[in-house]
Amino acid sequence: MRRVIIAITGASGVIYGIRALELLRSVDDVETHLIVTPSGARTIAEETHHHLDDVRQLADEVYSHKDIGAAISSGSFLTSGMLVAPCSIKTLSGIAHCYNDELVVRAADVCLKERRRVVLLLRETPLHAGHIQLMAQATQNGAIVMPPVPAFYHGLQTLDEAVTQTVARAMDLFAIHLDLTKRWREPG
Repeated sequence: MRRVIIAITGASGVIYGIRALELLRSVDDVETHLIVTPSGARTIAEETHHHLDDVRQLADEVYSHKDIGAAISSGSFLTSGMLVAPCSIKTLSGIAHCYNDELVVRAADVCLKERRRVVLLLRETPLHAGHIQLMAQATQNGAIVMPPVPAFYHGLQTLDEAVTQTVARAMDLFAIHLDLTKRWREPG
C-alpha cells in the first residue's frame, strides 16, 4: 500500500487538494492521509461548494494540523511523500526554514529528511524576491515547487479539465500514473 499525504492550506486553489483526494480514491493501492489547516478549511468554504466534513471523508486518515505527534510526523511511518495543494506562502516559508510548529510543515520536513517527494502547488502571484528565495530554499531542501500553471497543448475546454490535468501531472511525480493525463505526443 502506497501512502500519500495531502495537505490543504489557506491559499486560493483548494480544489487542487480536493481533486487529488477524489482521484486517488479510485487507485486501489493508494492510501491518503489528510491535513487541512484552519485557513484551508475557510478557503474550502469560500471557494467551493464542498463541506469540510465531505472533504475529510475523501481521505483514508485525517489529522489535526496541531497533532505534531501524528503517525505522519515520524520518518518510520512509510509514505511515498506529500502533496501540498494548494501551498500558501506561509507554508512554503515553514518548509523552506524547517519551522516545524504544526503538522503540515513537520510532515513535509520528515518527508524531506527521509528523501521522499514533497510537491508544493504554490499559489501566489505576482512573486517578490522573498517568495523566489523561499522557493529556491525549499528546492534546495529537496521539495519540488510546482505552481499549478495549466498546459494548453491538449485543448483544455473547462477549468475542471485544467485542475484534473494539473493534479494528474503532480501524481506523476509520485509514480502514480492516472489515465486522465493527456500527454504530449511522442516523436515520429
